[in-house]
Amino acid sequence: MMSNKLPEDTDKETLTHGMSTYETFGASLDDEDDSSDTSLELANTGSSQPRSRSKACFLSLFRLLRSREFYRALLYGQSLSILNCGTAVFSGLLQIQGVNASTAQSFGMYCVLCLVFTTQLAYKKGSRNLFCLLCSLDGLKYALIGIIDVEANYLVVKAYQYTTVTSVQILDCFSIAAVLILSRIFLHTRYRLTHYVGVIISVLGLGGLVWADVITGNTEGDSGGSNVALGDVLVIAGAMLYGVSNVAQEFVVKSYSRSEFLGMLGVFSTLVSGIQVIFLEAQDLSKVEFSSYKVILPWLAFVIFLFVMYACMSHVIQKTSATVTNISILSSDFYSLILGIFIFHYEFHVLYLVAFAVVIIGVAIYSFYPTSSTTVNSTGESDTS
Repeated sequence: MMSNKLPEDTDKETLTHGMSTYETFGASLDDEDDSSDTSLELANTGSSQPRSRSKACFLSLFRLLRSREFYRALLYGQSLSILNCGTAVFSGLLQIQGVNASTAQSFGMYCVLCLVFTTQLAYKKGSRNLFCLLCSLDGLKYALIGIIDVEANYLVVKAYQYTTVTSVQILDCFSIAAVLILSRIFLHTRYRLTHYVGVIISVLGLGGLVWADVITGNTEGDSGGSNVALGDVLVIAGAMLYGVSNVAQEFVVKSYSRSEFLGMLGVFSTLVSGIQVIFLEAQDLSKVEFSSYKVILPWLAFVIFLFVMYACMSHVIQKTSATVTNISILSSDFYSLILGIFIFHYEFHVLYLVAFAVVIIGVAIYSFYPTSSTTVNSTGESDTS
């Protein structure tokens, strides 16, 4: 993680709140009057305790469903799912044209990150500009994050060559487990039972999407792969690395700024992916027909969608959390189906809608109670929110 010492001009709200805007809704929204009334009622009679708890839960749910922030965050998450779906579709179109250079595709996006956010970070004043960070210990930590992010993208895309699309869809949710564990260890996030229930329900929704693929036969073209075991291992490894990258991103964007994370990621990920392209994919790139619009247009679209996704994800993680973001992205398979109906002539089934609804319900249940975490104040001391 980054150093614990925060800059003097860090936003006070960032220092004092260990929970996100999105996750501050739920039971914590009860007014002081409601809390005092409930406490008085519990003191008067023990038999009213179940009724009081039910009333408190109902009020919390009612206020959660009325809050603009809840629907705004839900919209954020589904927007990320659509962007993730777009990258998958355009990557699939490139594979149809015989392009199998995942690192080279990501390299274009990292270059855009570097051009936009690294340039912005270079002109930033203060002790956390580009040059100060490169010369500090935090620079080495960002370098490690850059390597992790590049290899996470590479491993998951590489897995498609060895295992089935269905396996990738299922095993990719290991990133959620990684985020939960790492957030608990490094961000000191405390979860309730409802948070785990929400995650489980969302994953079940993903299972419904995969099962709908099997029922409709949309996976008929999904071969068994040349080495399923190796492919599954690559997916799990990539998903775990995604989790590490997302938790690190949550710490940085909530402690410092989005531009710092994206700018430093642009520097190191561009360097790492560029070297990897030269040594691993130069031969594959020599066979690509860059003069064909069927290659150029999907490639440009892939870079644009992935860039916008990275930029938006940092904002969504800042407003919510890495866990909520990863849960929300589970619904991207539903949007892939919608596009697949028109592009790849997939068959529709009502189970897709049911599974999509289950994922959304899981996100809502996870958000019902706020999470709390330990942050670091300006003096370097721990502050529990």
